[in-house]
Amino acid sequence: MSIDVNNESGTEVDEQAILGAARYALTRMRIHPLSELSVIVVDSAAMEQLHMQWMDLPGPTDVMSFPMDELRPPVKDEEEPPQGLLGDVVLCPEVAKTQGEEAPTKHSMDEELQLLTVHGVLHLLGYDHEEPDERAEMFGLQAAIVDGWRAEQGLTGPSPAPTVS
Repeated sequence: MSIDVNNESGTEVDEQAILGAARYALTRMRIHPLSELSVIVVDSAAMEQLHMQWMDLPGPTDVMSFPMDELRPPVKDEEEPPQGLLGDVVLCPEVAKTQGEEAPTKHSMDEELQLLTVHGVLHLLGYDHEEPDERAEMFGLQAAIVDGWRAEQGLTGPSPAPTVS
């Protein structure tokens, strides 16, 4: 799997953890191993500009996803997953830091960025949380992936609660 992490934010982030969380999520979702993903970390001004341009919403947000080939996980175990360009996940560490500090289970900016990476990947794979049933499915899957990732890393304690709105 080709995953590029490009930090343009000026904030030091754990790029290896972002890469690992993305790789774990894509493997767990059975995405073709030759597929490509880009993760871009930007400052709040750049994120605010993207948020306004693409969502027509003011202010910076935590994560945005820009799908390319609209890949989906295979439905059946025996199905061969298609290969392609997943797209871009854009993260904002400034928003992630605030969200981690304000979450019911307070956690670090890097833990929030890992959660947001998984969230962004799920959006690239067609998951959404506009409707209550979609929200339950996506956030349940997100929690399972984050928990699995944390367990694989030997991390203990509660996983970060979803702070994505």
